[in-house]
Amino acid sequence: MPKINNSGVFQLPNGFWAFRFRITVNGRIIDTRKTKDEFGNLLKTKQSATKARETAIRTAHLNSNKKEKPRMTVKEVYKEYCQSGRTGKAYSTIKKQDSLWKNHLESKFGKRFIDDISVSEITDYLSHLYYDEGRAFKYVESFLKMFYLIFGQAYSRNYLDIEIYNTLCVNKSTKISMPKMKIDEDTDIVVFNQSELDSLDSYFKGTNAETAYMLGRYCGMRINECYGLKWNDIDFENNSIRIERQMQYQEGLIKLVPLKTRNAKRTIFMNEKLKEYLLKAYEQYQQAEKTLTAQRKQNQTMIVNTNGNLTASVILVNTLPNGKIQTVNSMKYHARMIKQTLGISFKFHYLRHTYGTRLAELNTPTHLLCKQMGHGSGRVTEQYYLAISKNGIDILKDKIDSL
Repeated sequence: MPKINNSGVFQLPNGFWAFRFRITVNGRIIDTRKTKDEFGNLLKTKQSATKARETAIRTAHLNSNKKEKPRMTVKEVYKEYCQSGRTGKAYSTIKKQDSLWKNHLESKFGKRFIDDISVSEITDYLSHLYYDEGRAFKYVESFLKMFYLIFGQAYSRNYLDIEIYNTLCVNKSTKISMPKMKIDEDTDIVVFNQSELDSLDSYFKGTNAETAYMLGRYCGMRINECYGLKWNDIDFENNSIRIERQMQYQEGLIKLVPLKTRNAKRTIFMNEKLKEYLLKAYEQYQQAEKTLTAQRKQNQTMIVNTNGNLTASVILVNTLPNGKIQTVNSMKYHARMIKQTLGISFKFHYLRHTYGTRLAELNTPTHLLCKQMGHGSGRVTEQYYLAISKNGIDILKDKIDSL
């Protein structure tokens, strides 16, 4: 047996340290023995064990003097979060959270007490979603984020004590985490090769989605940003485009809404080919204002702008000359036709993947590509440097041949 010193701190046979104490608070005896601090870290020195013991004793006194709060169910915690914890969240985020809650989590966990849920049952639940139900890895990851959100809300309101919260959400060795990714999970960056791009160029030429395609191909815009673009966002003199809003469907209405993140608001630069195309499109827009005034007035759609006021859709870059608005749904038809006629699996977002990967292949500095793509983290941008395109393979072969 290890020898216990007078301070209640002692060394274990494996070289680490531990502590114990026995105190009486408000007539209740608290007898504790621990080998880790409040954050779940091993105690490597006598000093760290002594400090952890003092903290644990202080916490025990504080917890004993607190007035007991009624136990809260997961449903009550989530309801409280909806009322006071998500002010300022994007509309799409709120809809996603509510969908996960109503369609999955409420029936499974809603009536459970928040302090009665273990790490193992959440881990088992995530594994069931991923392995048994075959849900996509990214989709299951959204459940993990929901659990962190709900437990964080409970901890901030003192419905969970620090030890339970740390076990669930903080300690690396215990906290809830994602199941191990399947070997065949599709999380790759999809990049169109030059042959596919040539085919897509030919397909979109002259269609109602040509402008959106060009913006995705040569600027890497997200589809919502593309369809929320106004003509006054384009600076032809400086070859730049300001990204300041996005188009979304909300409660069945088309709206122009703020961008989801601060980093998404940015100025991007266009090449000469895109500039030439947009200049011609702008000339057509100006000509249509004069010659198709009646048609445009009849066909225009009044949409809610970011300031809450109504604005005419004809100011949007992707509105047709006759005034008919084009929306994010406009690409669905083309995706089906491209699959049928060209055999290419097309998603607008793959244009963004292709754009980012091509710039990475040209050795664009990470911080510049990060700005151009509107990423908040360089780690997200780095995926384009890791993506393997046909061009990248050709470069690699040349390098190998030169060895």
